[in-house]
Amino acid sequence: MFTILVVEDDRELRELFCTVLTENGYRPLEAGDGEEALKVMETEYVDLIISDIMMPHMDGYELTKEIRRANMNLPILMITAKDSSFYKKEGFQAGTDDYMVKPVDVNEMIWRIKALLRRSQAAHERKLTVGTTLLYCDSYCVKREDEEIILPPKEFQLLYKLLATPNRTFTRMQLMDEIWGLESNATTHTLEVHIGRLRERFRNNPDFQLVTVHGLGYKAVLL
Repeated sequence: MFTILVVEDDRELRELFCTVLTENGYRPLEAGDGEEALKVMETEYVDLIISDIMMPHMDGYELTKEIRRANMNLPILMITAKDSSFYKKEGFQAGTDDYMVKPVDVNEMIWRIKALLRRSQAAHERKLTVGTTLLYCDSYCVKREDEEIILPPKEFQLLYKLLATPNRTFTRMQLMDEIWGLESNATTHTLEVHIGRLRERFRNNPDFQLVTVHGLGYKAVLL
């Protein structure tokens, strides 16, 4: 089941979209603006985003730019009341994949969603192989034999960073700057919590171990 995040400050329209998505076999998530959407994406894997443009706190353009700056390639369908080539150009330059103008034909919206998801699935799926463990970048999925775990984005990015260069020690500051960004308010405690969660999730994994390098940071050791 695909998970679709609806980012819209109009509550009634947001609920309508979510109802239509549920009726068509999708799992909808809700956010009232861009900032709330980013918070949702910290803990939930999202396959596609439907976003309004004009919203408080963070509009659809800025949300799209933030997602693309984080190298996340999920499809974004932008929906707005502004029907002009200027606004469409702004949306596509920000990194959106498709565009619809209100009032929205929900049947057409579903057709566009299906097309976007097909293209997304057809794109090359980047992955990292560590022994018998596979990490899929486009879905934040870690697989080994019959076990499959979908990680929150930050956990996946942290694990991928460490496993992509095994036995290399990364300082806490390096990891925080790359995973959370220079402007983030994240602390070393945030990093420690994420490392602790990863260790708990993969404590029985025979392919790797996350090791603390005292006074420096962390590294992944292959077993």
